[in-house]
Amino acid sequence: MKRIAIFACAICALLYCSAADTETVWPKGKMPHSQGHQIAAMTDAADSKNFKPDKHRVAYIEWMPAPDKSVRTDACMILISGGAYQCCCDVNLVKQWCERLTREGIQCVNFVYRTPRPEGLPIYQTAWEDAQRAVRLVRSEAGKRGFDPEKIGTISMSAGSHLALLLAANSQTRAYEPVDALDSVPCHINWAIVNAPAYVTTDGETGTPATRQGYGADVKLSEVFKFDSRTCPMSLHHGGVDEYTPNGSTLIYRELRRRNIPAELHLYPGMGHGAYGLERAVEFMRQMQFYKPLEAEVELMGRFASDSARREVLRQDVWPEGSMPCAQEQQCKPFIEWHFPKELKTTAIQIIYSGGAYLGNDENGFEVVPARRYLNELGMTVVTMRYRTPRPEGLAKHTTAWQDLQRAIKMVRSEAPKYGLDGSRIGIMGSSAGGHLTLMGVTSSMHQSYLPIDEIDRTPCNVQWGIGIYPAYVLTDGADGENSGRGNADEATIVPDFSFDLNTAPMLFVHGDADGYSSMGSVKVWEKMRSMGIQSELHTLCLRHHCFQHKASPGTGSYTWLDRIADFLRAQKILK
Repeated sequence: MKRIAIFACAICALLYCSAADTETVWPKGKMPHSQGHQIAAMTDAADSKNFKPDKHRVAYIEWMPAPDKSVRTDACMILISGGAYQCCCDVNLVKQWCERLTREGIQCVNFVYRTPRPEGLPIYQTAWEDAQRAVRLVRSEAGKRGFDPEKIGTISMSAGSHLALLLAANSQTRAYEPVDALDSVPCHINWAIVNAPAYVTTDGETGTPATRQGYGADVKLSEVFKFDSRTCPMSLHHGGVDEYTPNGSTLIYRELRRRNIPAELHLYPGMGHGAYGLERAVEFMRQMQFYKPLEAEVELMGRFASDSARREVLRQDVWPEGSMPCAQEQQCKPFIEWHFPKELKTTAIQIIYSGGAYLGNDENGFEVVPARRYLNELGMTVVTMRYRTPRPEGLAKHTTAWQDLQRAIKMVRSEAPKYGLDGSRIGIMGSSAGGHLTLMGVTSSMHQSYLPIDEIDRTPCNVQWGIGIYPAYVLTDGADGENSGRGNADEATIVPDFSFDLNTAPMLFVHGDADGYSSMGSVKVWEKMRSMGIQSELHTLCLRHHCFQHKASPGTGSYTWLDRIADFLRAQKILK
């Protein structure tokens, strides 16, 4: 019965154009800044042969069919198309959003604002006026339509995302003078899903692509965004090569963190202007409990309890007897273990190790074993490593671990052909202190951490990718502990540990937004890599702390995080 209801919801969403309930947002003769060249219509309507502009001058909302009672929640989402403030063009995207969100039980409303850009006003002005009025109209009908007036979100694209940011950050600034009693209704929104926001940095705020890609000492976040007392949580999604720079999203994210507003940031390597990660947006809304309670958390180790996908394991010491550099008696003995899958589907190799503040590390713990088993199930060989801990005396905290990692990479590269594997396709992955160690391996492979001891050390120790899970000690305000300033200040810069040499490889970062070892470390490294022309992937997870994956609720990003690894490896053509 439940399947039938969900199917019915999807059909309703697909057919919404013919069934939608439409309302103009302005009373006759009261629309501010009316301009004769502007219309309010989606492009499929505006491009039709029988379109009559004079009948489409006023902004409007379309109430999509309500979700089936079996899945209905008390939330509402306003869908906002992009189109450079020249048109409302995202017809198919609006349909996709409506179908997916209706299936979740959320009431959807399509909002159509005036375009093209007004004359003699900021490019967004008339759309902003329409948007504030539309939110008031939607909120005023909450009781009638069966949703909570304080559970209204937006999902948007491009110029529509610029408009959504104005709604999210500027609700206490009037876009227009009141025209009737409806204007006493608040126009704030409660959350925003923001895809590819345009015109966010000062090198593109007048309505062009970012002329300097969002970089430059004088390029900043546009001052049009006020970040007032009602600024809401957001999930920001951006392609790494978008001409409307992803740095706009990283700057918005930083401002939200400075104000302790929960947020997520999702950055997609090699992707241009577009809307990506709708499922990540749904996970964000679940984690924030915007439309339904969280399910009980589940332990990660219990979900990946079996080594049934592993064929065999082989252990090797990292150093020949008597040859270990900087040997100290209080440290453990380093070794690697090869975990071969029963069915080999890629010749690439993933090296994985844990965190532990450089005071200890556990190759059999939750930071290693589930990922190892997950990748074995996907047909990938995994090498786990125990590196030397606790911290060495008289040396930087990571020195001996870095030596162990460089040696382990060289060993894996040298041994790979023996097992039918490709020594030119090696990635490394670590969590917390292990994430810091991963950054050392990814960014500094041309920097020798020890003197060569044998033929293996003639082998390069660069890698082809890295995976950093909540890397610690990345920024100067947390170089040896938790980030005292949460990494948000401009003065919190990347520590000098990392060389960012010519062999620096692309990375995937997954980080809790509420982590004491600040997610801004991952974000600022992502920004640095992008400035070097290196496309990396990044996901931050709202409300989640250090070790976000240890226990997680189904349907949230902390539960599905291993799938981000598979997605990243597929994008790198490591997995099929």
